[in-house]
Amino acid sequence: MSADDVETFLSGTVKACVECDLSGRDLHEQDLKRSKLDRAKLHGADLSNASLFRASLVRADLSGAKLPGANLNLVDAKWADLTKAVLAGTLLYEADLSGANLSDADLRGAYLGRSKLNQANLTGANLRSADLRAARLAGATLTGADLRGARLDKQNLRGMDLQGINFAMADMVETDFTGADLRGATLAGVNLFGANFHGADLRGANLEGANLTNAILSEAQTEGAKFEAAIMPDGRRSEPEKQQKNQNSAGR
Repeated sequence: MSADDVETFLSGTVKACVECDLSGRDLHEQDLKRSKLDRAKLHGADLSNASLFRASLVRADLSGAKLPGANLNLVDAKWADLTKAVLAGTLLYEADLSGANLSDADLRGAYLGRSKLNQANLTGANLRSADLRAARLAGATLTGADLRGARLDKQNLRGMDLQGINFAMADMVETDFTGADLRGATLAGVNLFGANFHGADLRGANLEGANLTNAILSEAQTEGAKFEAAIMPDGRRSEPEKQQKNQNSAGR
């Protein structure tokens, strides 16, 4: 699009700016709701506190963009590039981020309830205290992601590779970890009430102080896992000298 077309879009006269170049632009607090910005270049743009409600950003380049406090509820950002984007405190309710690249993105405290993150790349993303309840994470890559204090209640994480991920102090009530790989993961202090770990690999995981009341640990591999001070499925608190016994019974 021409420079004139871009300015016309920014004036609010039209809602479409497909493939336009808005890289590095100051668009903070801009009203861009329902805009069509598919394949647009927004690299490094300042969109803090902007409204992108129901906007279409399919395959848009938002790498390094600043979006703290922005409203991206119901946005369509399939396959968008959000590498190293700042999305702290951003509203992403029911956002479609399927296949999006969110590697190294800052999503601290972001609200991602009911969002679609299928096949998304969240490698190294900071999701501390993010709300991911009812989000769809099937096929997502979470390698090196920070999920401390995140809300993942009733999340479906069946069969996922969650090796070494830090979930400390997260809420994961009734989360399904069936067959998941949690080797070396940190689940210390996590509320895992009613969680399902059937067939999960918990070798070397840290579950110190976790609440495992009513959790299912059948056929789980727990060699080397730490359960000190954890509340076990039967409601009893694990004691250091009984850890090995708890591990053996949990894996049966």
